[in-house]
Amino acid sequence: AAVDIQPACLGLYCGRTVLSVNGSVETYGDCGVCPRGQRTDDNKICRECTGSPDRYDWLYLGFMAMLPLVLHWFFIEWYSGKKSSSALLQHVTALLECSVAAVVTLLVSDPVGSLHIRSCRVKKLSDWYTMLYNPSPDYITTVHCTHEAVYPLYTIVFIYYAFCLVLMMLLRPLLVKKIACGLGKSDRFRSIYAALYFFPILTVLQAVGGGLLYYAFPYIILVLSLVTLAVYMSASEVESFKDLLVRKKRLVVLFSHWLLHAYGIISISKLDKLEQDLPLLALVPAPALFYLMTAKYTEPSRILSEGGNGH
Repeated sequence: AAVDIQPACLGLYCGRTVLSVNGSVETYGDCGVCPRGQRTDDNKICRECTGSPDRYDWLYLGFMAMLPLVLHWFFIEWYSGKKSSSALLQHVTALLECSVAAVVTLLVSDPVGSLHIRSCRVKKLSDWYTMLYNPSPDYITTVHCTHEAVYPLYTIVFIYYAFCLVLMMLLRPLLVKKIACGLGKSDRFRSIYAALYFFPILTVLQAVGGGLLYYAFPYIILVLSLVTLAVYMSASEVESFKDLLVRKKRLVVLFSHWLLHAYGIISISKLDKLEQDLPLLALVPAPALFYLMTAKYTEPSRILSEGGNGH
């Protein structure tokens, strides 16, 4: 009997699409790029992604969703000024924009109309950069097999950022124009102008470093939250628990950092073993407590005065 021998499908991410299925017999196409929503199996056959994101995947998407929100809040606070009473409403509006954008992004993703999404499992770092693994069998012709092997973790972030930007441009200018009376005309829209800068930066960051962020984001959260908490407490001259209680805003910032600490710890541990991982959350207040207990010993004026007395 004649056996149909097909040439080997080269390349790490090249595969054959299934053209037709007749009972248990499948007919395959030529070796090439898999359609969107599919990736190759062990036999180099393009198979549809039928899984769902695991806990770590959702934590990664949550981190990418938080980035624009945190930047919105930072620049709103930075440009609102001490006398402006519009900052709180702008904070709420930014939260509303990002929340609606996240829900709409999930609804338009496959399956459409559901908050659930189907995805392919991330196996290794190269899955994020399939464009780097296009084979050249004869060292002249390149077979282009670039596709989203981590569907939809790569492109769904771009869709979310697009919705965030559209909602911001629809809602924020009207709101700021009405409520930001305490600011000058040139200062009212500075937080919006800042967003027009950081959204392209976030887009490039996801395009170039999406795979690296996927594996490193828990540690990035912990390091950045520790550094920003120390900088904020130092700039606000917080040296004791009493200083924290003077203004409610300081408590809000402290609890926000604690939430970030907890998010980072949960992302690292993945809560696979609850009896071992949950006690780690008790470490969340540790950096703030350590800072408050040691701040009085690191006061620059005190160190200089003691140094002067020593001489």
